[in-house]
Amino acid sequence: MSEPIVMLLRMTATLDFRLDLTRRPRRMRRTAALRALGNETDLHPHNLIQPIFVIDGEGVAEPIESMPGISRLTIPLLIEECRELLSLGIPAVALFPKLDDSLKSDDGREALNPGTLILRAIRALKAAVPEMAIITDLALDPYTVHGHDGLFDVQAGDLINDATVEILAEMAVLAAEAGVDFVAPSDMMDGRVGAIRIALDENGFEKTSVMAYSAKFASAFYGPFRDAVGSASSAGTHHLDKRTYQLNPGNRREALIEVALDEEEGADVLMVKPAGPYLDIIREVREETELPLAAYQVSGEYAQLHAAAERGWLDLERCRDESLLAIRRAGADMILTYFAKAYAERVAKA
Repeated sequence: MSEPIVMLLRMTATLDFRLDLTRRPRRMRRTAALRALGNETDLHPHNLIQPIFVIDGEGVAEPIESMPGISRLTIPLLIEECRELLSLGIPAVALFPKLDDSLKSDDGREALNPGTLILRAIRALKAAVPEMAIITDLALDPYTVHGHDGLFDVQAGDLINDATVEILAEMAVLAAEAGVDFVAPSDMMDGRVGAIRIALDENGFEKTSVMAYSAKFASAFYGPFRDAVGSASSAGTHHLDKRTYQLNPGNRREALIEVALDEEEGADVLMVKPAGPYLDIIREVREETELPLAAYQVSGEYAQLHAAAERGWLDLERCRDESLLAIRRAGADMILTYFAKAYAERVAKA
């Protein structure tokens, strides 16, 4: 018997074979309509928050080399960008200042200047685009020469916790006066959420919300962000060691303790950062709390997808969408991502 005939007989036998199955899950994946009916997780532009880096001046945007497609924006350009983001259905932005080195100091005193860049940006944006929710970061790293998130004790090689918290509370009040919707302490100091909540309430800002960076890990994925705000160049390194205050990447239980403390101290929104490498933490936090949960898809997550796509190794759009959907599936209600605008533009064209 010839080989083609033998192969045909084998194929016929295979096609005639039937498994005795009660459940066939593939039935619900057979058509696009059935797949839509069975869809468990949705991702919309209103789930996304666009981080934006702000610079002084009236000039053109400054592209960030390590973050393709992302630029530092002056205040007029920030306003234009936010109008476009709002039209695409993105409801919120997170603002980060990039200061001139001449304004930086050991103690980050520029952070308490009522006329500092970030406060001027908040005032201008809220006046021009009042519908846009504004989140501002509370930490000293954009303002210090050493690039750390608080007051740094050189001899101890560590941050001075309580004195840093006092400054963060003052920063929160200044931001609330400027019109911010959320203050977002990203410093990981002990007790800072409670101190900030008290300071806001005592100064008449009960309506200003606190989005706490509750589980912020000492991650290797922050490099491009530090380039963007200039904290890496200030410190003369791309590898700032923040392990005395940010979480050990291997510690799950410690992350849950930090989350519980922030909720107890009055946080309105909890956050896990980074997002992609910590989907298990997002899932566990989601199961532990009824508060809204944010996740930050950080600069390194963004940059690595772009780098692989530039080499033709990955489909950028499909990998972007899958990565964001995974963060939503894990339990995040909102995602801070540099892909926010690009994703919303794709949705608008669909």
